[in-house]
Amino acid sequence: MKRKIIELSMAVFLLIGVFFLAREGAEMAAGENKDYDYTVVLDPGHGGSDPGKVGVHKEQEKEINLQIALLVKEILEQEKVKVIMTRESDKGLADESASNKKVQDLKHRCSLIHQVQPDCVISIHQNSYPDASVKGAQVFYYEDSQEGKILADILQKHLVESLDKENHRQAKGNRSYYLLKKTDALTVIVECGFLSHPEEAAQLTSKEYQKKVAAAICEGTMEYLKEKLPLAPVSCL
Repeated sequence: MKRKIIELSMAVFLLIGVFFLAREGAEMAAGENKDYDYTVVLDPGHGGSDPGKVGVHKEQEKEINLQIALLVKEILEQEKVKVIMTRESDKGLADESASNKKVQDLKHRCSLIHQVQPDCVISIHQNSYPDASVKGAQVFYYEDSQEGKILADILQKHLVESLDKENHRQAKGNRSYYLLKKTDALTVIVECGFLSHPEEAAQLTSKEYQKKVAAAICEGTMEYLKEKLPLAPVSCL
């Protein structure tokens, strides 16, 4: 009798375990198969041994790029956007043994973008110039891309409205930037500000200012995507 009770108890515990494992598996599958309205690649420029621009207060571009990109990712994911990051830590994409790390890093970014085939790519950078008075966010697109110009113009509008209404810069076409000319997806480069400008460099290291930059990028990205594939109204603020 005791043996039957033990066997019955073991069977019950086994069934309970199977139930919870099945439910956990279903929840994981549901998470993996989550419906997304759009796919965006966020590309924080530089990383690892490549600091990018170094600011007047020793700010490192690679760090600011990643901080802003992670904020953009957080906002976009709340709006049912699948976000793929080219990097999520202070690491470049080149192999340590590569003879030209910069070129290999850019090639790997382009390869990732090609595999994902996103709706658009937002590459985040910071600018610099010998004249310390020069400042202002600016968006670059591949000069021969009409869609790139549309996206860049929208992003530029939101950056100006959110960050500095006195910024008279306009989105600018370019044929030389590697990422713009080598990717087969709609790609723009957002230069969020100048690390050579003392005040703007200090702002770009501020968490609150980074949030404003991220919100502007998100609003511009979503405006473009909604025009391309109209869905429900979205607010990133």
